[in-house]
Amino acid sequence: MKHHFNWFIGSAAVVFWIFAFGFILFAIDVMRAPDNTGREADGIVVLTGGQLRIEAGLELLEKGLAKRLLITGVNRQTTKAAIARIAGVDSKYLNCCVDLGYEALNTKGNADEASAWAHRQDFNSLIVVTASYHMPRSLMELRGRMPDIEIIPHPVVPRGFRDSAWWLDLGTSRVLLTEYLKLFPAAIRLVASRAFSSETSPSGNSAAARSTGTM
Repeated sequence: MKHHFNWFIGSAAVVFWIFAFGFILFAIDVMRAPDNTGREADGIVVLTGGQLRIEAGLELLEKGLAKRLLITGVNRQTTKAAIARIAGVDSKYLNCCVDLGYEALNTKGNADEASAWAHRQDFNSLIVVTASYHMPRSLMELRGRMPDIEIIPHPVVPRGFRDSAWWLDLGTSRVLLTEYLKLFPAAIRLVASRAFSSETSPSGNSAAARSTGTM
């Protein structure tokens, strides 16, 4: 009995330290200064959640780095005119090249909305704008739904995030830990979607047919 208890305690300690080490690596990665190279793409997708994200997306569009922009997860009461006032741009500019998505309620919804929009526009590449801490999970959700489209991350560091010693700031640490925990189900969905797509691909079907002796 004691042997089993010691084994359980030892296993729990290993899992805890792996979890803690992974969290530290995650926090270091998302808190570092973004390396936004300004690459061009067919479209831009902004995941709502902060004014800076919309401003960054509009700035990329203004620079001519993409043809069109989608802001996904917009509150149904929010209009293009309201967004123009917040971002400090002419509303006519939004009318020509910006689409608003009102259906998404979370990151999974953002990915569904962005995927439908990108395929409808026949885009092959997207710049994705969201908060730095939110980017890893967003990329998992988006790539799971759009394996055929190149995703280019453009992270934005939110106002109020500390540039260093994030572990001394309770609010920042709580946001990072919450986001880290949400990574695991997103990773499982990504792996599952890729496994499913490989099974249903033409090569996968051919392999299955050969294994059963049918054509």
